[in-house]
Amino acid sequence: MDRIRREFTTLTLVLIPVAIAINVAVGQLVQSVKIPLYLDSIGTVLVGVLVGPWAGALTGFLANFVWTITGLFPQAVAWAGVAAIIGALAGAFRTGDWMKVWWKSIIAGLITGIIAAVLSAPIAAYVFGGVTGTGTDALVAAFRSAGLDMLGANMAQGAVSDPIDKAVTFFIIWAILQALPEHFKARFSQE
Repeated sequence: MDRIRREFTTLTLVLIPVAIAINVAVGQLVQSVKIPLYLDSIGTVLVGVLVGPWAGALTGFLANFVWTITGLFPQAVAWAGVAAIIGALAGAFRTGDWMKVWWKSIIAGLITGIIAAVLSAPIAAYVFGGVTGTGTDALVAAFRSAGLDMLGANMAQGAVSDPIDKAVTFFIIWAILQALPEHFKARFSQE
């Protein structure tokens, strides 16, 4: 309980809405160009890595909820739980060297992406029939035409897209962390 309270400082409560705005804006931009990635977790991973798993999870959950209620991507709320897990995983990867070495940040992203793919595929397949209105729909269609059933096609799409998406996201956050002044990052330190 004390850890949760330490994560939610005034600075965190200011950072979370900014992170949500980043998630929705970048996610919407990527959707509009129809590439088979999402990049809608940049703000979530930033909060998770800077603050911790609880704040990261809340940011991910709220970002998808906000994305839905704005009407920009009404389906987003279906993946709010997955977004929360991505934020929690980012918080877990803040320890050790995961986000201090560029290639380790990519591995952290790959691991997070595999977990996200496994959790997201049944939602896409059973709730939306495999069609989500994103750039990944083309991959689902390709795997369907190759003979996979709906769940298999969504799982294959997730296995291709999600690890790459999260590896790129975690690498972007690693680069941001390198650019941030140490005194700013120290404001989020809880150790």
